[in-house]
Amino acid sequence: MIIDTHSHENKYSFDSHMELLKGIKQAKKVGLDALCITNHDNNTLAKEIGDSTYIDGILVIVGTEILTTEGDILTFGIKDIPDRMLSSEELLTYVRRKGGVSIAAHPFRKNHRGLGNHIRKVHHLLDGIEAFNGSTPMYLNLEAYTLSTELNIPSFGGSDSHIENRVGLYATKFYENIKNHMDFVEAIKSKTLHPTMLSENGFKDIDYSFNQIIAHKKAI
Repeated sequence: MIIDTHSHENKYSFDSHMELLKGIKQAKKVGLDALCITNHDNNTLAKEIGDSTYIDGILVIVGTEILTTEGDILTFGIKDIPDRMLSSEELLTYVRRKGGVSIAAHPFRKNHRGLGNHIRKVHHLLDGIEAFNGSTPMYLNLEAYTLSTELNIPSFGGSDSHIENRVGLYATKFYENIKNHMDFVEAIKSKTLHPTMLSENGFKDIDYSFNQIIAHKKAI
């Protein structure tokens, strides 16, 4: 399954211009199987549509992008969002205790909202690193990918779309059969996934091409 694991709709994310239904329409157009709505510091959308639901054939999963004192973290599988800003370690510990999962969002973006190298201190509590973010320059994405490889943490792709035409620029391929948010959380825990990117011919696996590069460098 191809899932865009990071996007924002405009009803509950103040900085988004994307209407939910338009985002879903774009997801269907580009060939996604599911779209995660990860609004800033709230999961209020879940009160309207549930933690997950199918809309026009697309599985919509509600998560939350939570700002900590060190940067943003994508969270899934938790009902109650902390009512104050926590440190990354506090939030990650809370999410794990609640049975949820956490992904470091755009770690090296230059806006003071990425965990950056602080990931080294909390990586044992993380379930993944968003190595490829559609709103982050490639050289910073590659820095995140390098860190995820070094620490042996699963790398994810997400569009971080705030407008519908960016939905699916990056996504994550899962090898599990995901039917709802609970399956999604378990699929992340299983680590059978890798980032993918939208191309003219559909989605292209990123890991494959980068592994080829790494193998080539080792060979010479």
